[in-house]
Amino acid sequence: MKKAAINALKKAERIAARTGVKLSDWEDEFLGSVAERIKTYGRAFGDADKGDLSAPLSMMQGRKLKEITAKAKGEARGFPPRRGGRKGPAKPD
Repeated sequence: MKKAAINALKKAERIAARTGVKLSDWEDEFLGSVAERIKTYGRAFGDADKGDLSAPLSMMQGRKLKEITAKAKGEARGFPPRRGGRKGPAKPD
């Protein structure tokens, strides 16, 4: 799983280079620093509240990686809004 995460980070960089999409400084730093932390520690986060400790990326890091990859591919960025959700109180008859 660790190797798959590193490959996904490298893939995002390769796609951006191949398509000519310029990643921001923050995105470049994110991809590099996360890869380094995975190589060094086996995962890129240490807080159990942020995700499964056996996973190499936290939930938010995984989401940001997907957003960067979508940007590199030229696809719409972000995630669609959640459906459903909480509704207001029931109206009395």
